[in-house]
Amino acid sequence: MNFEFTADQLELKNSAVRFAQKKLNGDIIARDKAGTFSKELWKACAEFGILSLPFSKSYGGSDCDIITTLLIMEGLGYGCKDSGLLFSINGQLWTVQMPIFHFGTPAQKTNYLSKLCSGEWIGANCMTEPSSGSDSFALSTTAKRDGDHYILNGSKTLITNAPIADLFLVFATIDKSKGFMGVTAFLVEKTFPGIIISKEIEKMGLKTSPMSEVIFEDCQVPLANRLGPEGNGATIFNEGIEWERSCMLASDVGVMERQLEECIKYAKIREQFKKPIGKFQAISHKIADMKVRLETARLILYKVAWLKQTQGRAGMEAAIAKLYLSESLIQSCLDAIQIHGGYGYTAEYEVERDLRDSISSTLYSGTSEIQKNIIAKYLGL
Repeated sequence: MNFEFTADQLELKNSAVRFAQKKLNGDIIARDKAGTFSKELWKACAEFGILSLPFSKSYGGSDCDIITTLLIMEGLGYGCKDSGLLFSINGQLWTVQMPIFHFGTPAQKTNYLSKLCSGEWIGANCMTEPSSGSDSFALSTTAKRDGDHYILNGSKTLITNAPIADLFLVFATIDKSKGFMGVTAFLVEKTFPGIIISKEIEKMGLKTSPMSEVIFEDCQVPLANRLGPEGNGATIFNEGIEWERSCMLASDVGVMERQLEECIKYAKIREQFKKPIGKFQAISHKIADMKVRLETARLILYKVAWLKQTQGRAGMEAAIAKLYLSESLIQSCLDAIQIHGGYGYTAEYEVERDLRDSISSTLYSGTSEIQKNIIAKYLGL
């Protein structure tokens, strides 16, 4: 592994930082309080090239390798304070666009991937159901072949981007008796008959990333919109979730770096007992711990990226990255609040928002407990 980035790669990261700082942070406190998703900012990110980074130029992509892509996403997280926006972007990149890129037909890539890369359309991944979360393949949503269509029935919940999505990657079973072998993937447009988007779900954090339930009542999906063969849904889902675990927290490494710098700055200017609080070990040790977590998280992130780029798969390492980065992010957010004291609890200082936004990182893409199960399985336990 070579962790020396080229001058071009570093410039791409720095340009992402500058773009985010200049374009993406306006009115973030108000937008967070109101839970407002900004289509304008989404389009700005698309125009900058964020939504097209790792995809082929044939479908509107930028042909960036995965290491460069994650370096840019890290820079975006450092510069952008709107973690909800970044969460929505990452959700689309890894669990909608990447599956279409790897498993879609040329027509599906032309029709859908190009629109997602350009920001014209927004995508949502529909796997989680009211009765199936960690047990991903215990699906109740069904798909029945009817001539040149499939008829979908069932409901999905906690679906990121659902209220604003134009395209849904939906997992349904064609035969419950086959278990995960019956799971099949479908590309469902919001205009298809029988798809219903419920009211938005209010959340603790990531408030600028909209979420809702999606209901299918005799939803008609053309045969041409099946993604991959019948029964291949588990393979498609597992591929997407590995990409998500490997890559989704890259922007949060940038958040951790920004937090560290802000805490160092605050610890130097905030005085108690006639000296800067950074001179107290209780504070300086927290900052040292934040630095250790940041550097370790970054090494794990880029090891996974290197494995994905050179070997294609990194199942255990992706689980390790998801587990360590998410837990580290939360702890650093807690430390940042403690360092800022009472001010850290106020919305004005923007530290508490990072904590609220971070909590979900141990839940999505599989809980921390699920990641430990995956790691143990790879170790033969």
